[in-house]
Amino acid sequence: MSNPDELLVNISAMVESEQSNQMSLTVVVAGAVLTGRLAPESVWRQRVSEVLKDSDRLGPFSDVFAGHSAPVRSVPDSGDAGGTAPTHLHFHLARILQGSVGIPETGGMYRVAIKDVSAWTVGDLSYSDQ
Repeated sequence: MSNPDELLVNISAMVESEQSNQMSLTVVVAGAVLTGRLAPESVWRQRVSEVLKDSDRLGPFSDVFAGHSAPVRSVPDSGDAGGTAPTHLHFHLARILQGSVGIPETGGMYRVAIKDVSAWTVGDLSYSDQ
């Protein structure tokens, strides 16, 4: 979307402001279907940092995520000239749906630019081997 969907921006802002990770969402980005739960950016960064820290080869990248925690942001309205709308969705426990398979099977951490979302729905889509 060249202009980010205002409703999707508001959903992301609520996740950021309430520090909640319970909002399930499915989006289409560049033809790929991604489904999972949204997390506040700071929580997402912390989790990615923890995973990288445990890796022998990728450990040094841990600080990139841990050292640049983003502040909680809100969607600006007429009474809030200083607020900044979220620009990205931060998914955890997320899978890219490919046919009847979710990749990775256990869920992963994805960051998606809101402006790149072409379609979305509330909820985590299930998949089946049958």
